[in-house]
Amino acid sequence: MAAPASGKVVYEQEGVFIHSSCAKNDDQDSLISGILHVIEKDSSSVVEWTQTPKEKSPRGSDHQNNYEAEWDMVNTVSYKKKPRSNGDATTHANGESKWSFQFSLTDLKSIKQNKEGMGWSYLVFCLKDDVILPALHFHHGDSKLLIVSLEKYVVLCESPQDKRILLVNCQNKSLSQSFENLLDEPTYGLIQVEQLDRRKTFWAIHHWKKLKKDPYTATMGGFSKVTNYIFDSLRGSDPSTQQRPPSEMADFLSDAIPGLKINQQEEPGFEVITRIDLGKRPDVIRREPLSAEEWTKNMDSEGRILDADSIKQMIFKGGLCHALRKEVWKFLLGYFPWHSTREERTNLQKRKTDEYFRMKLQWKSVSDEQEKRNSRLRDYKSLIEKDVNRTDRTNKFYEGQDNPGLILLHDILMTYCMYDFDLGYVQGMSDLLSPVLYVMENEVDAFWCFVSYMDQMHENFEEQMQGMKTQLIQLSTLLRLLDSGFCSYLESQDSGYLYFCFRWLLIRFKREFSFQDILRLWEVMWTELPCQNFHLLICCAILESEKQQIMDKHYGFNEILKHINELSMKIDVEDILCKAEAISTQMMNCKELPQAVCEILGMENSAVTTPDSDTGEDEGVTVMSRSASTYQNISMPVSAANGTRENAQQMAVTHSANRLTPT
Repeated sequence: MAAPASGKVVYEQEGVFIHSSCAKNDDQDSLISGILHVIEKDSSSVVEWTQTPKEKSPRGSDHQNNYEAEWDMVNTVSYKKKPRSNGDATTHANGESKWSFQFSLTDLKSIKQNKEGMGWSYLVFCLKDDVILPALHFHHGDSKLLIVSLEKYVVLCESPQDKRILLVNCQNKSLSQSFENLLDEPTYGLIQVEQLDRRKTFWAIHHWKKLKKDPYTATMGGFSKVTNYIFDSLRGSDPSTQQRPPSEMADFLSDAIPGLKINQQEEPGFEVITRIDLGKRPDVIRREPLSAEEWTKNMDSEGRILDADSIKQMIFKGGLCHALRKEVWKFLLGYFPWHSTREERTNLQKRKTDEYFRMKLQWKSVSDEQEKRNSRLRDYKSLIEKDVNRTDRTNKFYEGQDNPGLILLHDILMTYCMYDFDLGYVQGMSDLLSPVLYVMENEVDAFWCFVSYMDQMHENFEEQMQGMKTQLIQLSTLLRLLDSGFCSYLESQDSGYLYFCFRWLLIRFKREFSFQDILRLWEVMWTELPCQNFHLLICCAILESEKQQIMDKHYGFNEILKHINELSMKIDVEDILCKAEAISTQMMNCKELPQAVCEILGMENSAVTTPDSDTGEDEGVTVMSRSASTYQNISMPVSAANGTRENAQQMAVTHSANRLTPT
C-alpha cells in the first residue's frame, strides 16, 4: 500500500472499491480495491484513494466475478483527467496505479450519493473543472463517516434538484440568513462574513448548522469554535475600524435603555454610566409545597377553583407536593380552565381523547410506500427515534429496552408532528415532554399538556430562532442593570453574547437541574409569577452566584463556557428560586426602573421616573472601564424588549458593548 501524502490523516477506510466497467481488457479488473484517506495539510486538506497491492487484496478474481451481475445496474461514471499546472491537480498517487487519485478539497464541487437500498453505498466526486472521478464503493460501509469528516473542512448541503447530490460551500438561503443575522445586519456591519478567512467562515457556518440540527448538544462545543474563529479574524484587523465613536455608542445605549445616562470622559475607551440605584435586595423565605388539603379547601362542591390567584401564589412560593402534580399541572399549563367544573373537565378530556387518537391514526396508518414519498415525515420519525433512545434513560420511568414509557414518548412526539406539521419535531422537544409524561402517566393528558407547553416555547424551536435571540438580548439588558461591572468583564472575554446560557433558555434548564428539581422549577415558572419572563431572572441569579469565581479566577471565553457547562446537576433549585424572587422584588420596588426593563418584566409602563427626567445633579455614578478595542461589530437582530416587531424601537445588540442600533 502506498503511504498517504504528508500531513495528518483524519480519515482512513479500507475496502473502498472502484467498479471498472472495462473488465474485457486484460490489464483491468472489474473490482479494484483501495484505501481512502482524508489528509489535513496546512494549505488545504486533500482526499486520496490508492490502490491496494494485488497480493494484499482481500478478494480474488472468482469473488470479483460474483459481484459483477449485482453491479451491472450501476453505471460507472467516466473518468477523464485534465492537465493542471497549480500542483493540486488530480494525479496518480506515487505512480503506482492509473486509478489512484488525489484532489484538494478546495477543488471539490459536489458529491453524488447512491440511492437507498441499492447494494453497497457509493460516492462520486465532481471537481470544479467538471472532472468526474470514478465512483467509490464502500464494501465495508462507513461512507457516512467520510461525509462527516469532510464537513469539518467544507459546507455541504443537498441540491434542490437532486437530494442525492451534496453541493459544496453552497449558500442555503435560510441558513445564510440566520448566520448573517447572528453576526450583524448588513446596514450596520463593518465586517461581513465573506471578509473573514475562508476556512474559518466555513467552520462557523458548519457549527451554526449543527446547532440548528441539535441545539442542546452543539451549544457548548460549537459556539466556542464559532466565536473563536470570528474573533481571531477580528483581532487581526485595525481596532480603529472595529468600533463606534463614543458619542454614537452613548446614543445607542441611551435610546435602548432609557434609564441609563452615559457621559463620555476625555480618556478614550472609558465611559461613565449613571446607574439606577435598585435599592436593597430583600430576604426571601420559601414555604412548604402546596398540600392536598390546601388544594381541596380551595375547590367548591362542583370542582371549581375558588381562588386561582391564591393557589398560584402558594405554588410559586413552595411548589406542589408530588401527589398533586398530575391534577394541578393541567391547570398550570392551560389544559384545564381554572374556572371549569369537574364535569366540564371530564367532557373536555373525552373530546381531547378522540381528537388525539384521530391525529395518532394519521401517522400510524401511513404505509411504507407512502412514507418513502414523504421525506419530512421520514426525517421527523428518524429524529424522534434517535432522541427518544437517549432521553432520561437513567430515570426508572424510561430505563431499559422496550420500556412502555419510551413507546409513549415516541408516539406523543409523532402525534405532535400531525398537530403542528410545520414545526414538526426539533431536537430538544423530547426534553420538554419527558417530565410532563412522567407526571401525567397518561398518553392523552401528557400530549395536551405538552401542546400547551409548546405554545409557550414554540419560538425557541422555529427555524429563525427569533425567540432565542430575543431572550438572550433581554437577559443581557437585565444583567447589565443588575451588575454592569460583571457584564463588562464578560464582554472583555468575548462572552457578552451570553451564549453559554443558550441551553438554559432553549429547554428551560432541563439539563441543568436534577429531574425532581426540574419538576419543582417548572411548576413555579408556570404560575407566571411574580412577573413576566421570570426564567430570565433565574438566569441572572445563577450567573450572579458564579460571578465571583469567574472574575476572581480570571476565566476567559473557554473557561467560562466550560465552567457554566459543568454546573449541570450542581445547582440548588431552592436557593436559586430565592435569589430570583429577591431580584424580582428588588426591581419591582424600584421607582426608576428603565422602560425597556419594565417591558421585559411585563410591568406597568411608564409612570416611573427615570434619571433622564432629573434636573438636578447625577447621583449613583458608576464608572465602567471598557477598552475601546472591545467594541466589536458583531451583532444579531432582536425584536423590541416586549418581543414584538411592531414596537417602534427595533434594535440590534452587539457582543462586546451591548450597543443597540436601529434596524
